[in-house]
Amino acid sequence: FDPFLEHPTSLWLLHWKLCGNGRKTTWHYAFSHYPSPVFEREGLQQSLVKLALESGWKSSSSNTIKRDVDCFVRTYSARPLKNKEAHEDALECPLVELNLIRSAGGKDLFRFVRGQKPSLTHSVFLFALVEFWKKRATSSHLSFENIMHEPGSPGRVFLLDEDDLANRLGHFAELTDGQIEWSETAGLRELIWRADRDLRPLDYIAADFGTAFKSEAA
Repeated sequence: FDPFLEHPTSLWLLHWKLCGNGRKTTWHYAFSHYPSPVFEREGLQQSLVKLALESGWKSSSSNTIKRDVDCFVRTYSARPLKNKEAHEDALECPLVELNLIRSAGGKDLFRFVRGQKPSLTHSVFLFALVEFWKKRATSSHLSFENIMHEPGSPGRVFLLDEDDLANRLGHFAELTDGQIEWSETAGLRELIWRADRDLRPLDYIAADFGTAFKSEAA
């Protein structure tokens, strides 16, 4: 439906599938477990080497992890242009457009860009939230803290701030026709999933792509 990756929805979905998946270790670890908003290539590499040793992954050599980290950085951060090189001549990964990682000065220093994500639609966020919710528990309640801070959660993977997250959650009752509701009762901030209703998040994403997608999906 978007063969040239021209729609932000496609890019955000790809990002979620990469970084919300624990089996994509470098991508998942960087967005969900790395303890600092700023990182150096070597620092991220050493953290992953330590993780591999502690986990007993004998096939994960230091050189393999170094190449993985280099690939990860190029996924999200544009490389500096060479002399006389135009922007249109530089081949970059489409996910650079999401502006999730920027140079923090110097060749190998980068920072995660947390804050509002205007191009992230409520439909994609809902899709990610439902996948995260189904993986972690059978409970019909999910707290704001889990959505914001738990490894692999939409709040961490999309690098949202608390204000943007709260605003998105407040739209869920309208977006899902009451299937998922936001509650702030007795000091608890949480989502409630009505167990008697089925929810198909891909149906909501269809609207992001327009009528061509919806007619094919039907």
